[in-house]
Amino acid sequence: MRVCFRSSVQPELMDEYKQRHAAVWPEMLTALKKAGWNNYSLFLAPDGQLIGYLECEDYEAAQARMAVTEVNARWQAGMATLFANSDLPPDQGFEIVEEVFNLEDQLAAAGVVTDAADTAHIDKDPAHEKEQA
Repeated sequence: MRVCFRSSVQPELMDEYKQRHAAVWPEMLTALKKAGWNNYSLFLAPDGQLIGYLECEDYEAAQARMAVTEVNARWQAGMATLFANSDLPPDQGFEIVEEVFNLEDQLAAAGVVTDAADTAHIDKDPAHEKEQA
């Protein structure tokens, strides 16, 4: 599954947030990977809006696996003061954002296939040709 979330970093602390993420602790990186956080990225807008994206089998399970690690507890405690809403640990305050479009899913649903060069071709299935007629 693909998961997108948002949160807010205090604008005056964005440089510190970026600095901490420029060299995340190796044990934190390993814990994330072992917990099932794949293709994980964070994006930070100039106003402090933070957008996160990851792929995992089950988000709640991946989040629960991280929650029991000692390294995550240390990381979240250190990061908490950087967020606009510090009532919750940062990783518990994420607002999940609904996915409303995915190119690959829609290409597959439309019967469009791509070759190795990512050139799109309409599936020549006779059922699709009748639909287009």
